[in-house]
Order: sequence, then C-alpha cells, then structure tokens
Amino acid sequence: MPKTMDGPYYALLQQLQALDFALVELTLYLDTHPLDLAAVRQFNQLSQERLAVAQLFERHVGPLLSFGHSPSRERWDWAEAPWPWQV
Repeated sequence: MPKTMDGPYYALLQQLQALDFALVELTLYLDTHPLDLAAVRQFNQLSQERLAVAQLFERHVGPLLSFGHSPSRERWDWAEAPWPWQV
C-alpha cells in the first residue's frame, strides 16, 4: 500500500527542505566566520529543530534515510514509494 500524499507528508517534507537549506547556508557562512556566536547558536537551534521534524516525519510517514540511519517500523517501510527524494 503506497504512502498517503495528504496529511503530514508534504508539510513535513517542506519543513525539512527549508531547514536543510538554512543549515547548508549557515555551514558555508560558518566556514568563513567561525567566531560568529550568533550564527553558531542559530545553526545549533536549527539543527535541533531539524532533528525534531525528521523524527516526526519518520513517526508519521516513514524513513528518510537508508542503511540503518532511519529505523523501520514493524514492517519494511522501504518497499513503499514514493521515497522522500522522489517528490
């Protein structure tokens, strides 16, 4: 049975994409400004927020990463499409 596309799927995936974008930009900035404590704090805050959203996504939708980085529920969730990178 395929994953449902309504409900939390797109909303949570969009939140993850926005957080990932911000974290990549902050990473690049911090590579050249490592002493900017406000940026470090923002990076840490967004990292925690991303972890919480990823856990929520996996709890309600299914795994985000393969190879043991995202545990499966009581059934093998990877048999269901679409996968997050296909959307």
